[in-house]
Amino acid sequence: MTDSWPAHGSKTMLWKSSGRPPREDREFTEVVASLPPRISDLWYSPSRETIVALEEAAVAVASLDVTASTRMAAISGFLLRSEAVSSSKIEHVNANREDYARAMVGLKASDNARSMVAAADAVQAMINAAGHTGEILLKDLLAAHHTLMKDDPVDGPNAGKVRDVQNWIGGSDYSPRGALHVPPPPELVPDLMADLMVFCNRKDIPIMAQAAIAHAQFESIHPFTDGNGRIGRALIGAISRRRGLTKNTVTPIASAMVANVDMYFSLINNYRTGDVDPFVLYLAQSALHASDAARESVSALDALPAQWVEMAKPRKGSADEKIIPWLLERPVFVAHSAAYAAGVAEKSVYGALERLTEAGVISLVGTSQRHRAWAATEVLDEVDRLNKRLAENAPTAAK
Repeated sequence: MTDSWPAHGSKTMLWKSSGRPPREDREFTEVVASLPPRISDLWYSPSRETIVALEEAAVAVASLDVTASTRMAAISGFLLRSEAVSSSKIEHVNANREDYARAMVGLKASDNARSMVAAADAVQAMINAAGHTGEILLKDLLAAHHTLMKDDPVDGPNAGKVRDVQNWIGGSDYSPRGALHVPPPPELVPDLMADLMVFCNRKDIPIMAQAAIAHAQFESIHPFTDGNGRIGRALIGAISRRRGLTKNTVTPIASAMVANVDMYFSLINNYRTGDVDPFVLYLAQSALHASDAARESVSALDALPAQWVEMAKPRKGSADEKIIPWLLERPVFVAHSAAYAAGVAEKSVYGALERLTEAGVISLVGTSQRHRAWAATEVLDEVDRLNKRLAENAPTAAK
């Protein structure tokens, strides 16, 4: 083991653009690919400032996890959606509230909205697998990637598969001319991913440091044709679950990252030069800020049922009264789900839904007669309020 963290190497390769590229791409004949080091047995020594940040982050993440245990399904679902929505925004995948809500219950929605729902499913799958097996396994990353990308109109055929082509970040559509980062050639990816899995399953590194380094290394390898950022950020939560830092929740770290995306990308680029400590510090601080801000969201969500009762004034024992506390767990729903929660026939639940809509507790998000859905919009809007709080306190300069 070594105390220093090696910079990435490089490899110059011949390049020939395919298709009908413009002249600049036809004349582009060489590319320099980045070669990440093997890190399975490297030792990381954090700075004093980072040691403190790692300890504070671990305490904050664990505290949020315990706080959420009072309303397990509701809070864990909210934090999962927050993480998936923010992770998608980093990749410029976004949808409005109503569109996203329709996608959540399988109604007609945009590709972006469906992708955001798939991102939540992928995060949940990775974290569940890590908690169940106690390991980070490549097969689970591939399964999560398949969940994320299987319905993608362009990259669907590559879902769940390690790439067998050269990719790049930035540059031209036809070539890596002017690219910000050219990952290693595809023939090196399997060995690099095997090395990363060994690193992810170590127990001798502070948890958040391990998650940060694993994420940065994953981003450098870029093992998929698309979806790398969202799966790479899901890896952070999976490592936290494997190490036992969380048992119930996903820390919405991407919600902190989306507040200053340029800084996030800059520090990952610096990692490739061997400058590892600033990114570890950044991730620890992001986890701390995200946990603190999320606790405010937990308090806000806890207060909602009482507010809804005050707004709707439901009759005791009515379907309205039974639906209200259930809304935290299922903020977007169709009629038969509400009927099941209230213990009534579906045809009998519409009156309750109409009264709750008139009271402002819920609103229609799917309005056709055959495809109606409702949402407790205050729950969905709390994701935006969480992101706003994090943006107001986001770090503005790297270490």
